[in-house]
Amino acid sequence: MTGTTMPPVLVTGGAGYIGSHTAMRLAETGFQPIVFDNLSNGHRDFVRWGPFEEGDIRDGDRVRAVLEQYRPCAIIHFAALIEVGESVRFPERFYEVNVGGAATVLAAARRAGIDKFVFSSTCATYGTPQRLPMDESHVQAPLNPYGHSKLMVETMLRDMAGADEMRSVLLRYFNAAGASAAGLIGEDHEPETHAIPLILDAVAGRRPGFAIFGSDYPTRDGTAERDYVHVEDLAEAHVLALRHLLGGGASRSYNVGTGRGTTVRELIAAVEAVTGRACPVRLAERRDGDAAALVAEPARLMAELGWRPTRDLHAILGSAWKWHRSLHAIGEPA
Repeated sequence: MTGTTMPPVLVTGGAGYIGSHTAMRLAETGFQPIVFDNLSNGHRDFVRWGPFEEGDIRDGDRVRAVLEQYRPCAIIHFAALIEVGESVRFPERFYEVNVGGAATVLAAARRAGIDKFVFSSTCATYGTPQRLPMDESHVQAPLNPYGHSKLMVETMLRDMAGADEMRSVLLRYFNAAGASAAGLIGEDHEPETHAIPLILDAVAGRRPGFAIFGSDYPTRDGTAERDYVHVEDLAEAHVLALRHLLGGGASRSYNVGTGRGTTVRELIAAVEAVTGRACPVRLAERRDGDAAALVAEPARLMAELGWRPTRDLHAILGSAWKWHRSLHAIGEPA
């Protein structure tokens, strides 16, 4: 045991973007996050609210040793490969890490007697929208290996729930964005593939411009539409999911989004308004595996767990710009 009265929670991938914000929120609400991460995409300096254990989720012996040392009350599982385009080019990597790694963690959890699991899933499991906004009953037909890998883990968890081996909450994210209000942690990927930091790079002159992938989608301005949710609101959803399971709640799946879509052109205009800087753009071909629009229906999460998205797009972009300027030492324009 850890020698603390704070209930320990294992956070795989807790040095990453969403994992670190969730670890921060766990600590704020009385839990002790135990971060387990191989630092392939995470950052050691993002681990500030509890112990750090370096390791790979595919290493069953290492996972079992950490579970034995800390005896967490539950697991929140973020560790995964996430870049959609990379999953199309290298699908075997995504099945090895996302599916194989999750299976290893789940086997270790069962052996350790841990039966509560919050899973970082994705709206990419839905595929092409049959209706908008998308609720949890929407058919799941992923367009890419990333989405398939997440759906496979969802299936494993449903099977384990049916066998009374694991209760889980599946959180299907839409687009996580923003940074912590205190400016301590934020979005920092290498290479960067997410729209908001790429646009911020473009307005700051750190890259020559921003590419709009596809301008002929069936949306209001021809560009892809996404539902952006603040990463701190997303972190809160994980804590609520954890409390649900600790209170004896049944396995459930929830969408985590705002229910409001923003097109790429609208996003660019909003960034320009927040930063006061122009964004040079270029048009490019659609990317494989991208849907035209992904917008959440989060009513179930709101009704059952009391979750609310408290930060709008302006707040998301304001916090992201504050973090981005600090991270890259971006000054005022000349």
